[in-house]
Amino acid sequence: MRVTVYGLWHLGCVTAACLAEAGNDVVGLDPDEGTVTGLQQGRPPLYEPGLERLIASGIARGNLSFSHHPLEALRGAEILWITFDTPVDDSDRADLAFLHARLDAIADLIPRGALVLLSCQVPVGFTRGLQHKWQGRGLRFAHSPENLRLGKALESFRKPERVIVGLSDQVDQSLLSEIFAPFCSRIEWMSIESAEMTKHALNAFLATSVAFINELARVCEATGADAKEVERGLKSEGRVGPRAYLSPGAAFAGGTLARDVRFLVDHGLFHEVSTPLLRGVLASNEDHKGWIQRHVERLIGNDPHPVVAVLGLTYKPGTSTLRRSASIELCRWLNDHKIRVRGHDPAVHALPEDLQPLIELEGDPLKALQGADLAIVATEWADYRALSAADVCARMRRPRVIDPNHHLANELGNDSRITYIATGKAVSSRAAA
Repeated sequence: MRVTVYGLWHLGCVTAACLAEAGNDVVGLDPDEGTVTGLQQGRPPLYEPGLERLIASGIARGNLSFSHHPLEALRGAEILWITFDTPVDDSDRADLAFLHARLDAIADLIPRGALVLLSCQVPVGFTRGLQHKWQGRGLRFAHSPENLRLGKALESFRKPERVIVGLSDQVDQSLLSEIFAPFCSRIEWMSIESAEMTKHALNAFLATSVAFINELARVCEATGADAKEVERGLKSEGRVGPRAYLSPGAAFAGGTLARDVRFLVDHGLFHEVSTPLLRGVLASNEDHKGWIQRHVERLIGNDPHPVVAVLGLTYKPGTSTLRRSASIELCRWLNDHKIRVRGHDPAVHALPEDLQPLIELEGDPLKALQGADLAIVATEWADYRALSAADVCARMRRPRVIDPNHHLANELGNDSRITYIATGKAVSSRAAA
């Protein structure tokens, strides 16, 4: 099947590579010439385990190519799969003008009879609005919300638990069944609006779970309870379950979860529907964003010329993207408070120009720890589990570690020499000193 994948960031690169692997004739299209040039040479614009190798194999087979010329890329397309990462502002509101501009740029070049399949993160009603806007062009429309999991993106595309597909015309069931068949046999068919709303609902549910357990964890810290033990108690309850999103840790960062919660709040405002629970999720998460900073202020106090080692800079482990990274936001805050920052990340070998004055990037986590007054485990790379209590005590000026997600609890959490602070764990009198 001839498929044009439009928008070549994380979702688009994974979609194009996996579709080609399944035997389709795939052209990746993006207006950014630099991104396309890199992909033509087998270099994706960001790191994702296995992605570079998969792209290279598709190019070598001859059924995966990339272009920034819409006329060339769209010629003969049976499916136009739109995969842009919809940008958000500082309030987590989507920049739909960005997406509209890119769609308008190719509207006149889409072959009549093609199926337009959207997987971008867009508000409910967007796909139907595009259908009305492009009526008379002989196009059909469907929506299948993305299921991208950074660091595990290939696995989540190749072997999803189910695929959500919203259709405007039931005749497209057979075509989309064919395209998804190599990856998943369970397709949940529904209307376009329901498919869009399902994505909002899923992310809002996950966001609510994260905000709930983190708010509970803060109460645990104050009362002497251990939030990890409470987590175990919750997950052993049949009505909750072991896979629930209930691990105390950092606040959810803006972009994915926050964007869908914001979509629902904004729809509520527009349609005069009250959404106090969803507003509360955003407020609770915003408050939890200051958890690390409050501990930093308490621990650093009036230390002269403090040095903080930040371990992990990317948005999530398993990816190289710094965009919307809570770790980078933390580094900016530390810099604003005159705190010297040494950073390390296994996937970051050079910093963007605007971050170079803020972070001293080290190629080894042990060098980042050398002489530091405090270490913060900001992104949970598996590499950091190689750090021992002896490493920390030998290199840090003061062995104090903030580890919001309990990532190094086994390695560092029980060593009496180290002040170890994790979300939902009562702070001992020693750590409070």
